Amino acid sequence: MFWKTIDFSKYSSIKVGQPTEVLMIEKDDLLPKDRYLIAGANNLLVSPTPPALMMLSKDFAFIEEEDDYLVIGAAMPTGRIVSYAKKHDIAGFEFCSKLPGTLGGMIAMNAGVKAYEIFNILDAVKINDHWVPVEEIEHGYRFAKLKGIATEARFKIHRGFDAQLLETLITLRSNQPHDPSAGSAFKNPEDDYAGRLIEAVGLKGYKKGGMAWSEVHSNFLVNLGGGTYEDAKYLIDLAKKKVLTKFNITLKEEIKIL
Repeated sequence: MFWKTIDFSKYSSIKVGQPTEVLMIEKDDLLPKDRYLIAGANNLLVSPTPPALMMLSKDFAFIEEEDDYLVIGAAMPTGRIVSYAKKHDIAGFEFCSKLPGTLGGMIAMNAGVKAYEIFNILDAVKINDHWVPVEEIEHGYRFAKLKGIATEARFKIHRGFDAQLLETLITLRSNQPHDPSAGSAFKNPEDDYAGRLIEAVGLKGYKKGGMAWSEVHSNFLVNLGGGTYEDAKYLIDLAKKKVLTKFNITLKEEIKIL
C-alpha cells in the first residue's frame, strides 16, 4: 500500500473538496478496517473533515474470462467494462454506459438506470477475500449491504451485446445537466420522483454560492463554479426540509456525504 494525495476539487465529479491523503490498496495487502473506501468519487460530497479514506489501486482494474464467467476488478472504470463487453459480444453491461465511475462504486450502491441494476446481472462478489453469492447479499433500490470491502465481482457470460439498447440508454443522458455534479442527489421516493418534489417546492434553479439545483434536472445538485461543501450541504438540507414540510416525504440522499 502507499499514500496518494487526491484533490477532490478536481477528482470528484462535483468538483468540491480539498487535497486529502488517501491510502491506496494494492494486491495482497491486508485490508484496513478503520478507513472508508472510495471509488471514482462520482457520487461523493467530501467535507473539509472527511473520515480516513482508502482506495483500491490499479491492481484491481482488470477484466478476465474464466470458463463461463467474467471476473472484473472493483477498480475497473465502467467505460472500459462497456468497451470490453461490446468488443467481445457480451450482453448485460449496456446500461453501464450511462453510469460513470468504477464497478466497486456501482456495486456499493446497486447503481442502475431505469429497470437495469448491477445486481440484476451479478453472480457473486469477492468481499474481504471471500466470494459471496449475490443471493446472500442484502440489496435493493440504490443500496447494498456488503459488510466488507468488495475487490472483485463475477458475472455469468451471456453473448449478444445490444448496440441499440446502448444507444437508447445513452440518449437518456440528454436530460441530464452538463455542469459538474454527483449525479442524482436523492433517491426517488416510492411512486414519485425526487426531481418533481424539488421543483414543486420551488427549488429548481435555486442557488447558494456556486452551487444550485439544476435548471435541467431538479434532482441534480450542480457546481456552477467555485461551489463549496457548505453551499452544497445547505441546499441538500433545504430541499429535505421543504419537501418534508409540504409533502410529508423524507428525501433520502443518494449522494454520499463524507
